[in-house]
This record gives sequence, structure tokens and C-alpha cells, in this order.
Amino acid sequence: MLLGVNIDHVATLRQARGTRFPSPIEAALVAETSGADLITLHLREDRRHIQDHDVDAMRATIKTRMNLEMALTDEMLANALRVKPEDVCLVPEKREEVTTEGGLDVIRYFDEVREFTRQLSDAGIRVSIFIDPDVKQIQAAWDAGARVIELHTGAYAHADFQHEAQQAELARIREAAVFGDHLGMVVNAGHGLNYHNVKPIAAIQEIAELNIGHALVSHALMVGFASAVREMKALMIEGRQGL
Repeated sequence: MLLGVNIDHVATLRQARGTRFPSPIEAALVAETSGADLITLHLREDRRHIQDHDVDAMRATIKTRMNLEMALTDEMLANALRVKPEDVCLVPEKREEVTTEGGLDVIRYFDEVREFTRQLSDAGIRVSIFIDPDVKQIQAAWDAGARVIELHTGAYAHADFQHEAQQAELARIREAAVFGDHLGMVVNAGHGLNYHNVKPIAAIQEIAELNIGHALVSHALMVGFASAVREMKALMIEGRQGL
């Protein structure tokens, strides 16, 4: 199972003071040498954390894969076509939200998703869609040309300490992963995953990759970035092996 380390909140800490540190690039390099399989970052329209120069520096520096999250806007499309990361993940975005609150409504924005997917794919960029664990949305993503999805695990994560609700959300994610895999899609997952809830998600055999950021960066404040990445990767492997 692959671990994508989201380094957005390293930039959040930097932007709180407008300094040059801590460096998202340095964090990405430490993550790579500590077991991360790819680096995920979200260039938001309001530039609240990751900046344009971070994306350019990351593209030139990291040795694994760049997974660039972006909204369905012409500005972000042009930027992605210029930078050419290995992966682009299309996500919904609202200025007033603290973090991404749900999956992209592919059914509602089908024409836009299909066109963005076509242009990005033609440029050699693998396209993923951040999507709720809903079979109708997954089918729409497939019909729009996407061959990778990232299942939104936020509802599962937010149901911590509510056993029945969390098990119901876990079942939804499992069903969605099986459906996507049956279509022939690569199924990834992420959002709200932490050191306490990651194992049941990692145990779903159809999920190939997890993208984790806030919990990992928060834990790194206590144990260091390298240890935080190694601990998360170990938990994922244990979950996949049923330990």
C-alpha cells in the first residue's frame, strides 16, 4: 500500500508568520527518505498555504511522484499543464471552508470534469477525482474518463468514538472501493485519517494508496517528521496484513 504525504500544513505553519520556514520542500524530502511513496499538495485559489513557488520547487526537487490537488478552474488547469505533475487530483473548493468538506460532485459538473480530464490526460498527466464513496458518483467519474479516484474518508474519520456510525461509513467505503476496482479504476483514499483510524481503511484490499496530511504533520511536532512518516507507514502495512 502506498502512502502519499500531504505537506500543505507545513506551509500553513510557515504562512502563519510569513517567514521562509518551515520549508514544505524540506518536509517532502524527509518524507520521501522515510517511506513516503508520493508527495501530495493542494494549490488553493486563495493560496492559504501552498504557494506557486512551492509547486515549482517541489516539481524540480522530489524524487517520487507529485500529486497536485486542484479545483476546476481555468487558472488551475493552465498551471497544471505548465507544471506537469505525475498526478492531478480534482477536488471541490470553497473559499470559506477550513478544509475540503466533501467529494467533487461529478454528476453536477460532468462536462467540466470530462473536459479537464481530457486535457490533462492528453498532456500525460494521470487524473484522479476526489469523490464521496457513492457508486453513482464513481460511475460518473468513469464515464468522464477518469481512471483513478480518491475516496473521501472524512465521514468515517469524523465518526470517531461512534462505533455504529463509523462501521456504517467503513462499509460504504469498502463497497465503493470494490465497485471502483470492478470498473477497472485505481482506488485511493484520504481525508481525516490518523494514527487511530487508519488500519481499517488500510485493510481494504482494493485501496491502493492513502493520502494523509494533517494528522501526520501534527504528530511530527512531537516526534519529528521522519518518525511520523515511518509510524504511519507501519500502521498501514499492519492494517493491510490484518494485524
